[in-house]
Amino acid sequence: MVSLPILAAALSLAQAPVAPDADATARLQRAFDAIQAFNDSEDPMQAIRMGRVADAGRIMDRSIAACDRRNEAARRQLAELRSIDHAALDERGRLDAALIERDLELGIEGYRYGGHLLVLGPLGGPQQEIPQMTEQMPFTRADDLRAHLSRLRLVPQQLRQDRERLQEGLRRGVTPPGAILPGVVPQFNAVIEGRLQPLREPFERTYPDLTAAQAAALRTEGNDAADAILAELAVLRDFVRDTYVPGARDTIACIDLPEGRAWYAHALRVQTTTDRTPEEIHALGLAEVKRIRGEMLQVIRRTDWFRGDASRGSLDEDALFAAFVKFLRTDPRFYFTRPEDLMSGYRDLAKRIDAHLPGLFGTLPRLTYGVREIPRFMAPSQTTAYYQPGSLKAGNCGWFYANTFALDQRPRYEMVPLTLHEAVPGHHLQVALAQELPERHPLRREMGFNAFVEGWALYAERLGIEMGLYADPYDDFGRLLYEMWRSCRLVVDTGMHALGWSRQRAIDFMRANTALSELNIEREVDRYIGWPGQACGYKLGELCIRGLRQAAERRLGARFDLRAFHDAVLGEGALPLTVLEERMGRWIDAQARRTTP
Repeated sequence: MVSLPILAAALSLAQAPVAPDADATARLQRAFDAIQAFNDSEDPMQAIRMGRVADAGRIMDRSIAACDRRNEAARRQLAELRSIDHAALDERGRLDAALIERDLELGIEGYRYGGHLLVLGPLGGPQQEIPQMTEQMPFTRADDLRAHLSRLRLVPQQLRQDRERLQEGLRRGVTPPGAILPGVVPQFNAVIEGRLQPLREPFERTYPDLTAAQAAALRTEGNDAADAILAELAVLRDFVRDTYVPGARDTIACIDLPEGRAWYAHALRVQTTTDRTPEEIHALGLAEVKRIRGEMLQVIRRTDWFRGDASRGSLDEDALFAAFVKFLRTDPRFYFTRPEDLMSGYRDLAKRIDAHLPGLFGTLPRLTYGVREIPRFMAPSQTTAYYQPGSLKAGNCGWFYANTFALDQRPRYEMVPLTLHEAVPGHHLQVALAQELPERHPLRREMGFNAFVEGWALYAERLGIEMGLYADPYDDFGRLLYEMWRSCRLVVDTGMHALGWSRQRAIDFMRANTALSELNIEREVDRYIGWPGQACGYKLGELCIRGLRQAAERRLGARFDLRAFHDAVLGEGALPLTVLEERMGRWIDAQARRTTP
């Protein structure tokens, strides 16, 4: 296994330039093409979403045998890449080859732990994926509809494969904690009650190359296929309810799984792209919580709530914070009463932010984005929001999804940082720019290192200061709330998975240090339980990018160009943090050597 510091050194582009060897470059291109072709064959729907040609009538084989086959293919792909002389490649070739090798290595290492057996949970699974099968798929010609019908007919088999993996997970003791599964069966019920209408809807459209009789025949076949899926969903629902949930483990820590300590260490390497230990991450989180708490108290003292009652000035810090949080959670002025008003608020914010982007970035993506509600059937157990990437090549925009369930838990003061994070200049801008990188292989353009992607989005929340979006102290408190939330993640993720914390202790810590609603706190803690390590990437990535910016500002002084800095950070797509630090260090050196204007 290649350690991250060694990887960063191997990727150093500061070495003396060499003339690339045409044979090595051609071999690398062929190897990348072969990996991409294999991936597209295994998951043709994802290939189509990204604008590539694939067998539109198939869906992914999710059997255990197929998972094993993909893992063995990764071993062969890695061996082929290692056989290429990296020293004979140009700088970009060395970077791309090393990153793809790292990705394959981590995937192979992780496969032995059995993560492929964790089929479902509150944030994902067939009960959420199947109703959304039509999203970002083309429906313009008769062949598109026939391909959709072919895919639907394969779904019952895929559901049986999911059940096979769940059964194997029970046998091996690899299951999610039972504590986070109560909301899964209601999701199944909601999907079944909805009769899979999104899957039937394409058969109701008109197509220029279909006669009325042909359309009617396909509609009948489509309804039969959807009914067959519903029947198999009911079987899987009953298995989950009667066998899987009762058989799931009653512990929450990743270290309680087979090879759990090694599994959690692996998860942290994947999600943070660093070699930090759980103890180091935990201590960093506690330090950040302390720092941000001080900034929060300063903002509280700027609010009309604090100034409106002189007695509040005599409260100690803990009492003041608790009283202010209670006010935020209960005052109706901070909450919408209609879902459409919340969505309008997000759309208005998005357009206000768009106007600031040219002042912060020299390069902007061509791909647009939209704002829509999280589907109602999955909203009760979903997070506050998420981003779904689009594809300019496929003609799909990106989507910022916002949760309108339980409006009394969706405060207005969270809306600015959330929009900055999920839409622009956060996820949409970063992901869309990566997709549009010139002369990059799709394998490289579509890589998403969690610490970079989420770290950038958290950094983007702070850019709202420069946009003037936090003039209202309540909005500014919302920014700090979100930064505190991500710092608490470092504490509770490592606490629960490595240091013996209970679920309730994690909830209590979040409640004491954030103004998140009770519902959001419980959803978030369950998310960390079900996705070990992932939540640690946000703050580590953001601290890395902020540190690089501070280093550039100190070194360059008046010559520091924020637009150029942002373009440089995003200019190679997502990167491991160690590689980003090395690359930006050289960028700062190059800027410093330039003649002062």
